[in-house]
Amino acid sequence: MALIHNLGFPRIGKQRELKFALEGYWAGKLSRAELESCGKTLRAQHWQAQQDLDLVPVGDFAWYDQVLTLSATLGVIPARHRQGDIELDTLFRTARGRSSQSSEANGCCAHQSESAASEMTKWFDTNYHYLVPEFELEQNFALGYHQLVEEITEALALGVKAKPVLIGPLTYLWLGKFTQPEHNTTEHKLALLEKLLPVYRQLLNAIAKTGVTWVQIDEPILALDLPAAWQQAFESTYHQLQIRELNILLANYFGPLGANLSTAIQLPVAGLHIDAVRGAEELPRLLDRLSPHKVLSVGIIDGRNIWATDCDKALATLAPALEQLGERLWLAPSCSLLHVPYDLALEKNIAADVQPWLAFATQKLQELTLLRAALQQPNAALIKEKLAHGRRIQTARVESSRVHNPAVQARLKNLTPAAAARQSPFATRISAQQQRLKLPLLPTTSIGSFPQTSEIRNARKLYKQGKLTSKEYTQLMQSEIRKAIHIQEEIDLDVLVHGEAERNDMVEYFGEQLEGFIFSQYGWVQSYGSRCVKPPIIVGDISRPKAMTVDWACYAQSLSKKPVKGMLTGPITMLCWSFVRDDQPRSATALQLALAIRDEVSDLETAGIHIIQIDEPALREGLPLLKKDWPAYLDWATHAFRVSSSSVADSTQIHTHMCYAEFNDIIEAISALDADVITLETSRSNMELLNAFEHFAYPNQIGPGVYDIHSPNQPDQQWVSNLIEKAARKIPLNNLWVNPDCGLKTRTWDETKAALATMVLATKQLRAQLG
Repeated sequence: MALIHNLGFPRIGKQRELKFALEGYWAGKLSRAELESCGKTLRAQHWQAQQDLDLVPVGDFAWYDQVLTLSATLGVIPARHRQGDIELDTLFRTARGRSSQSSEANGCCAHQSESAASEMTKWFDTNYHYLVPEFELEQNFALGYHQLVEEITEALALGVKAKPVLIGPLTYLWLGKFTQPEHNTTEHKLALLEKLLPVYRQLLNAIAKTGVTWVQIDEPILALDLPAAWQQAFESTYHQLQIRELNILLANYFGPLGANLSTAIQLPVAGLHIDAVRGAEELPRLLDRLSPHKVLSVGIIDGRNIWATDCDKALATLAPALEQLGERLWLAPSCSLLHVPYDLALEKNIAADVQPWLAFATQKLQELTLLRAALQQPNAALIKEKLAHGRRIQTARVESSRVHNPAVQARLKNLTPAAAARQSPFATRISAQQQRLKLPLLPTTSIGSFPQTSEIRNARKLYKQGKLTSKEYTQLMQSEIRKAIHIQEEIDLDVLVHGEAERNDMVEYFGEQLEGFIFSQYGWVQSYGSRCVKPPIIVGDISRPKAMTVDWACYAQSLSKKPVKGMLTGPITMLCWSFVRDDQPRSATALQLALAIRDEVSDLETAGIHIIQIDEPALREGLPLLKKDWPAYLDWATHAFRVSSSSVADSTQIHTHMCYAEFNDIIEAISALDADVITLETSRSNMELLNAFEHFAYPNQIGPGVYDIHSPNQPDQQWVSNLIEKAARKIPLNNLWVNPDCGLKTRTWDETKAALATMVLATKQLRAQLG
């Protein structure tokens, strides 16, 4: 009998209960006991939802992020965030710069320079973010936080067939960084392994004492190009981590093992999990080489996307594995289901013909049960009928008129290379732009969004419920835009934004106005902490029926003589932050999105908007994990951006924005975007991310973020000045902009006004010093 298990489950709850509990606690409206009670209730509910599995993941729950939880467990907490023993508020101070028990609860304003939150970046090639572990040269490790063992005990008491989940030591070190940039190398990080392994062994011994027999250790860096020293470190590491009472299932996901296959197959572990969605081609090689004593867990259900599994295809993949392995074959999703929504059954508004095409986390576990039954009883009448029903669904999707638009296909076919090129090089364009815009040295701006207040959210809710007319809703949003413009003029920003009051989400808002998208009502996915997104679903060919942002931008521009940016989301971010169709290459979908955005850019320019920002925070995120696949991706991704942005005159300035990613690897591709101005998240890294621009003569203008918008802490003026000066040592002054790290949607107006005013004052002071 093939065993079925899961690698991880969505932790936020059916109705985002964890999000609201966290935010209530941070605001001082919920007690610690109430927050912990919410977490305990959610864990019990999620374990219950997985009761049909043979092994249920425990330890996949995190109050903010699983990497941060492990850092706390290992005692890797920056000194600036320590206040006695490591406990729940320690995690929040590390992630946010403060907890509800400090200045936020009593209304004070801590400064970022005093308690800067730890750096945050993307978890491999997903839209999930993790808190980067901070290592010191003399880093010590010690068990200092016991959430994992406590949750195992909690699960066992409820009768859960628990399988603890733990990020492996090599992946943990790989994801961390040294606070001293000169030592932040793979060699220095690997040197910490000797100190780290005894603490991991202590943790595994503590897990074994609970009575569980299997532990899942995740080593997703096995899907990367690893240096030889790191490959070699795996064998000695897992020899040292053997615990007699505990079987280790080593899990790789997000890609094939590739060059690491020999390393993984030889490790002294009881089982190996592979991603057979992204690496199915490796399965025959693994079957040939797998030890006769090892379990092979095949990740056959896509944990990254929401399409119903093609069971015929999955069974064909599994058949040789079942024949060779028998009971040593385990079935699972390809990775944790953290990356998909909770339950499709909650959805009442998805079209009846489309809903059967989809599977959220709960449905994916049902698919897993069906696949096992089909392997065991292929001739059972009920199983045959379920498989036939799935076959009809797959056929209906292929033949649906929702999927295919001949006009879009014809436009793609007729696209010429000229569509991806600006009229003139940057040196010519910037002169025309400066003549039109007349901006000062170190121009100041914000990234786009302003606080989404409860009044804004309530107005949007009432409008969707039909309780506000279109005219009433427009008047309310215009009132918010007037407020935003007035505040920015008072602060004396140089380039303004309209604030995006009308937008629910930077991807969802546009998807709602494009053909080819559908939307869920409860399809929330965690991005980080309490931040959840509801990715649109791309079901078919994409087109833009009418202008999406022009009226809002023109209204904002009519209120000020200063330039107001038009704000758009770029094609690669729309692609990466949606659940994308899997029946055509991603490059084709990206180009369809680019043409839709291109039409909007042209309409904005015609309407008199002469700065247009096309955000691409997901460009680095979409980069394939293996370097051999980078050139092809970067070629079509940058091409799509240029198609979206190149219809304008030289005097129209194109901006783009990127955040929470390492840019060194793709600096040439960023340059190839040929945006006039790029704004970047850099404050959490203390401008370290600008090192990429130190050795590459970036030709266009750059706005490195000078304060962290994800922390409630206020930026100190000297702190901002120091960051601007640090940036100026790497970027010519004439090419330097000043801005926050990212949009200000999640902040309050009081926080926003104070932070922007500080930023402008610091900039004016520097201008005066520079004469």
